[in-house]
Amino acid sequence: MERSEQVAQAKLLMARLDAGTNVDAGGFRRNPTDVYVDGDLARRERDAFFGGHPHLVGLSGDLPGPGSFLTCDDLPTPILATRDDDGRLRAFVNACRHRGVVLEERDRGEERRFTCPFHRWTYDTAGALVGLPNPDHFGNPDPSCLGLVELPSLEEAGLLWVHPDPAGTIDLDEQLGAELRAELAAWDLGELSYLGRDAYEVACNWKLAMDTFGETYHFPALHAETINLAFHGNVQCYDTYGRNHRMLLCKRDIETLRTLPEDDWSITTAALPVYWLFPNVQLMPFAEGLHLLRAYPDPHDPGRHVSRISWYLRPGPAADADARLALTGLSEGFGGIIRDEDYVVAASQQRTASSGAVDHVVFGRNEPALHHYHGTYRRLLGMEPLPLLETI
Repeated sequence: MERSEQVAQAKLLMARLDAGTNVDAGGFRRNPTDVYVDGDLARRERDAFFGGHPHLVGLSGDLPGPGSFLTCDDLPTPILATRDDDGRLRAFVNACRHRGVVLEERDRGEERRFTCPFHRWTYDTAGALVGLPNPDHFGNPDPSCLGLVELPSLEEAGLLWVHPDPAGTIDLDEQLGAELRAELAAWDLGELSYLGRDAYEVACNWKLAMDTFGETYHFPALHAETINLAFHGNVQCYDTYGRNHRMLLCKRDIETLRTLPEDDWSITTAALPVYWLFPNVQLMPFAEGLHLLRAYPDPHDPGRHVSRISWYLRPGPAADADARLALTGLSEGFGGIIRDEDYVVAASQQRTASSGAVDHVVFGRNEPALHHYHGTYRRLLGMEPLPLLETI
């Protein structure tokens, strides 16, 4: 985020604190609860959003050098992403070209050769077939025709993008837009190193997981003894970037800026930026690092999903053993709040939605993110928009 934007946003947060005001969506919307339970809708979402769309599979720090790899098994296509010998990001269908066995079952690591457990066909980090037993017995196939199926991939500004469809395309101007691309680049995410991760399997629809990040109205109630101690609830800044958005969650530390010259202001002192990247990503940079959360639908049950959260550090904290230990605890604690507070109420919402007894929920004027991304989901599926209501 550019310096001028940091100062402007910090001033806006201060003004809202002083005036007791907040963001305003301009009205109310009634969101039908069947969007969290409808099996046909879930299949359309999975096809369009998860099978037919580029995905953020990690940060550059997840592939720190040639021979490093990661896998993703949460999309319709199993993905193997590598950094080849030239340092380039590559992505492939994680399947041997002989009989289609998943090639690499580990979620991350370092490996110069990937060997299929079925017949020991072997591939390098660029996806080339470099070995198979008894080629003369098999029929002396042309190895150049049997490399791994490559997927479109792109590394930019420290973000790793992969399209799960071999015929797909990655267009970050369409995905993010020029303004958001520039803002994300300004965070220098390419310098971050991987710290750790966790995963939460939750009995709620993946969109309910996204909904928990859509407002700060709940902080004084749900997070009274946790997040609310460090953040002001019901005060935020909010801006949209096409199908994406940025929220700034107001920290109580913002008061320290009032005594400093503007040249010394940092948005990470005033707020926690939270970027929603369509369709399922919450990207949260802070002074010492970043939290990345992605929610994936259960392919068989619309009332379930898995959230995967990863933590990253900037070079200074990463090199300091005490800082690394402290930030590991901070990250794990933050993930625990999501798991034990946010997702507990999300699962409760799912029980209500699944009962069919309540046909809609309400998005308030102070919850513009919920208006925006549910509108985005509906628009991209060709569904009717939810009307904006002056009263309810």
